[in-house]
Amino acid sequence: MRPSRLFAVLSISFAGLIGVSAAQTTAAAPSPVTFTTLTDFGVGDGQYPSPLAQGTDGNLYGAAYYGHGSYGGPYGFGFYLTTTGSWTLLDYSCTTNYCTGSKAYTGMTLAGDGNFYGTTAYGGDGPYRTVNKAGTIYRANAQTGLTTIYSFCSELNCKDGDDPYAPLTLGSDGNLYGTTEVGGRYNAGLAYVVTLTGSESVLHNFCAETNCVDGANPASLIQATDGNFYGVAGGGTGPDCNVEVIECGGLIFKMTPQGVTTTLYNFCSRPNCSDGAGPAVVMQAADGNLYGVTDRGGIYGNDGYNGSGVIFRLSLQGELTVLYNFCAVYSCTGGISGGSILQATDGNFYGIINSGEGTTCYFSYGCGIIFELTSAGDYSTLYTFCEELGEFCSDGIFPVGIMQGTDGNFYGATYRGGLAGYGTAFKLSTGLGPFVQTVTASGQVGSSVIILGNNLTGTTSVTFNGTSASFTVVSGTEITATVPTGATTGPVVVTAPGGTLKSNRKFRITN
Repeated sequence: MRPSRLFAVLSISFAGLIGVSAAQTTAAAPSPVTFTTLTDFGVGDGQYPSPLAQGTDGNLYGAAYYGHGSYGGPYGFGFYLTTTGSWTLLDYSCTTNYCTGSKAYTGMTLAGDGNFYGTTAYGGDGPYRTVNKAGTIYRANAQTGLTTIYSFCSELNCKDGDDPYAPLTLGSDGNLYGTTEVGGRYNAGLAYVVTLTGSESVLHNFCAETNCVDGANPASLIQATDGNFYGVAGGGTGPDCNVEVIECGGLIFKMTPQGVTTTLYNFCSRPNCSDGAGPAVVMQAADGNLYGVTDRGGIYGNDGYNGSGVIFRLSLQGELTVLYNFCAVYSCTGGISGGSILQATDGNFYGIINSGEGTTCYFSYGCGIIFELTSAGDYSTLYTFCEELGEFCSDGIFPVGIMQGTDGNFYGATYRGGLAGYGTAFKLSTGLGPFVQTVTASGQVGSSVIILGNNLTGTTSVTFNGTSASFTVVSGTEITATVPTGATTGPVVVTAPGGTLKSNRKFRITN
């Protein structure tokens, strides 16, 4: 298990993945930051929640690593929350040990059919799995609950993958893409594609090259606007990695939809790993570059093990720029150890750091922060977890991810802390206004697109980059629209009774 395993799997599903259009990059005047705890886990509703994602009903969906009582057992389950904190368990489709899978590390991904999809790291009924291992891919919604659509280790020696530790990514073809940490031809993990009906195909087996220079134990993927997938993996060939201390610095790879994989960047390519080591996840911003966080390295370390990581920008041509160095002391201002990052509707970057800065947190390295990085490169802490005294920290500790809801607020979860000590769900308001979000990032003329938002009842117009589209208002939080003839790549704009709502990213028209 990699050191950052519990915290590196952060949900970037559909919210904030590609970022905002250039027209939306002007930041508004600073507003007060308001933090609200929505619910406490461990009080009859599971333990150790995943990151959250918004559904077509406007609710927030996630998974818990452990369940509760005889129903959830110790194996975890799915749930949804209202934005005011009312909690509901998702029904199981089976009751036998592990049949739905167990121990979900990751959040859920909303697909083009309106259902959520996710992975569990253990369980399933793959005939070649070992005890508690293998894992599953499941479908989830509020009406039918959880349904397993694929069990890993269904092939001899788990050549179809084992331990799907990373979240799923929705591809432009409507299928889901992901990775497993181990299994595959070389037992070093693989990348795969799975249809919404559960047909899985291996795209790339890692460690296929001598000394695993193509990486090993991959984590989450994103699909960029060029149609290729980008992701992170361990290993690599960074010339300054200290192999006696830790396994090099990791890498970022590019993979075509057909599975052809090349290394885009090797971390620890600069002296003392000042470019970072141990990348977690990446996202693509409106400027076309990749942004991410590492959990080691940076200027405050002297090898790939020391140092507390960096925020970086990486061009699709492989040029890396360090934007911010996290420090490496107890209760560090600015945070310690990796997290996640997204681009919000004001053009700025927001993210979480798993530890650091808390001066009253009982954990010596601090309990985590929420940060903002402006488009000009100015870094600031928006919220510090566990500023009050107390062993459990009522607001939570160790945040595992945030996303921006279409009401403009940020939502997330913490892995520990809260009244019972097993995590919280929270809301952070910074004054950003509402917007609309397309579930799919691209589509052909004539294709159907789900649009998420708030207060959509009474909508009078939907346009794709200025071209009017036919649409149906499904509910106050969902519209289905048809990509119109003549549409070009650009923002989706919805005219609703409360005003004009613009999408947080450009919708790409494909052939």
